[in-house]
Amino acid sequence: MAEREFPDYTVRSGASMEGSRYTAWLSVVPHGHGFPVYYAICENRSFRQQEVAERAADDALAAVLALEEDGTPVFPDNYTGFADAPGAEPT
Repeated sequence: MAEREFPDYTVRSGASMEGSRYTAWLSVVPHGHGFPVYYAICENRSFRQQEVAERAADDALAAVLALEEDGTPVFPDNYTGFADAPGAEPT
């Protein structure tokens, strides 16, 4: 799990098991008061190995440019969250 500080928020990455597979996520936690908000990474992909899911979440956290006022992560244009080469079959 990785963590980055932004004004008014802390963003953490991680992975959770859902059934027999893992989902990568980012958690945006407001400073002071409020509840965390979770964002799924690579929503149309699940991972067989926890380490791979955690790496995908860590990579997504590193790609965050900023947070919107409400804490929503801002990614670069055309960011997909996938490290696949264009046209490659997902693994």
